[in-house]
Amino acid sequence: QVQLVESGGGLVQPGGSLRLSCAASGAIFSINSMGWYRQAPGKQRELVARITTGGTIDYVDSVKGRFTISRDNARNTAHLQMNSLKPEDTAVYYCNAMLRTIGVDTYANYWGQGTQVTVSS
Repeated sequence: QVQLVESGGGLVQPGGSLRLSCAASGAIFSINSMGWYRQAPGKQRELVARITTGGTIDYVDSVKGRFTISRDNARNTAHLQMNSLKPEDTAVYYCNAMLRTIGVDTYANYWGQGTQVTVSS
């Protein structure tokens, strides 16, 4: 069993900052990538940021220059530093990991429980 536990969401004013964390635990053999998707009411879920073990990083255009994703491979943990937050960043943020579990030789996607980020004045 694998768990992705998210934390760090909350309510902030425009221009503020939040730092999301995602910790993977359980019968994990290796993690290829970790990142966040977000979904606002009435909107499609979109990839926000992703980082691979090798350090390759992808961001959705709307957060480039404001968000920074990082990863501690030894701790199976990822962080998303969100600065200069805008109301349009309001969404539920879901941590995602592509990983292998112990005894299984293929990668699979796992999801966190989601954390609410609300940016409002």
